[in-house]
Amino acid sequence: MAGNVVVLTDSNFQSEVLDSQEPVLVDFWAPWCGPCKMLAPTIDALAGEYAGKVRVGKVNTDDNPKTATSYNISAIPTVLLFKGGQIVDRFVGLVNKDKLTSSLKTQLG
Repeated sequence: MAGNVVVLTDSNFQSEVLDSQEPVLVDFWAPWCGPCKMLAPTIDALAGEYAGKVRVGKVNTDDNPKTATSYNISAIPTVLLFKGGQIVDRFVGLVNKDKLTSSLKTQLG
């Protein structure tokens, strides 16, 4: 994981994501998930490109089932974009960087 990617857990999700003043891109993943591993470099790249504008974090669904369940994560990878503590975009499955970038640009105005 890149240095700009925050490890999100059941215990820090509220403070790191819901209370954040900036948009937060959250990748729900698991170590055994092939598509999750394929998405990881894209998430890391976005974390670098949007450093200081967007927070980027990852939730291991195996280790943090409470958070995954509360957002109805039934398939991984699932990427949620939060703004002001609310979900403003949702991507299920392997998504390309252009779609994520487009959504981020929309939220940043």
